[in-house]
Amino acid sequence: MRPDDWHLTEDVDDVLARAGDFLRSRPALHNTPLTTIEKLRTRRADAPGTEATVFGLLESGGEVRALCYRLPTHRLTLTPLSPEQADALAVRLAGHGHRLSGVTADRDTATAFAEAWRRHADAVPEHTWQGRLYRLGTLTPQEPFPPGRGRLVGEQDHAQLLLWCGEFVADVGEAPSIDADSWAGSRFADKRFTFWEMPDGTPVSMAGSTAMVGGMVRVDPVYTPARLRGRGYAGAVTVEVSRAALAAGATDVVLFTHPANPTSNALYQRLGYVPIADFAGYTF
Repeated sequence: MRPDDWHLTEDVDDVLARAGDFLRSRPALHNTPLTTIEKLRTRRADAPGTEATVFGLLESGGEVRALCYRLPTHRLTLTPLSPEQADALAVRLAGHGHRLSGVTADRDTATAFAEAWRRHADAVPEHTWQGRLYRLGTLTPQEPFPPGRGRLVGEQDHAQLLLWCGEFVADVGEAPSIDADSWAGSRFADKRFTFWEMPDGTPVSMAGSTAMVGGMVRVDPVYTPARLRGRGYAGAVTVEVSRAALAAGATDVVLFTHPANPTSNALYQRLGYVPIADFAGYTF
């Protein structure tokens, strides 16, 4: 396989027809492409007047070996690549005049592509994000379990959900911020949310989860207001959504943490989540 055998397309249906088996072959590692491409397919999210999402497929012997996509935000997402493949992709994209605002991938791939883009597009990469991907092994509920119960979020809870998603975005430094006007286009709008609530019905924590794609569900986000942390609520609501995913038939339940946060990393490992890869994001 030559590292420059990249096929570029804007046809999401063609991508799924050709790369669906490849994405589903490693659903945990490919969790973000799976959910993003499914959203593009169902929502046809490229609005009139905006640039289309550009996909790249690396094929050999009639099989897809790697995939990339550049959203209208101009951010590139990659499945794992060798340094030679990353360099060839950078050459191809730069040669076709594609602009990039950044790249996200597993740590080695993101770093290799960022350096290649520096060489071929005269860009300056800045390391702006890191994440650790976990996959659920054997779910192990915490002991002692806090009082209360899990409850699916309904329409009547939208104001509370909007408030907490906004606080979560502010806590982790994501952009843009979330408000009522931007909610529908945000990464939270398509998710299913669960509250952990006290026996009196007061919500104290929340967790979101993606729709199942290729047997995979991603838990995201998990949030507890600062004043309520340290009481086991985040663990309880994570157990609740993890159980629901398994009951729905998920074979891979995954989540991301910040690797520098010892509290969250320790929590998810106690619950049975196992780290499988580190990821990185660069801004150009």
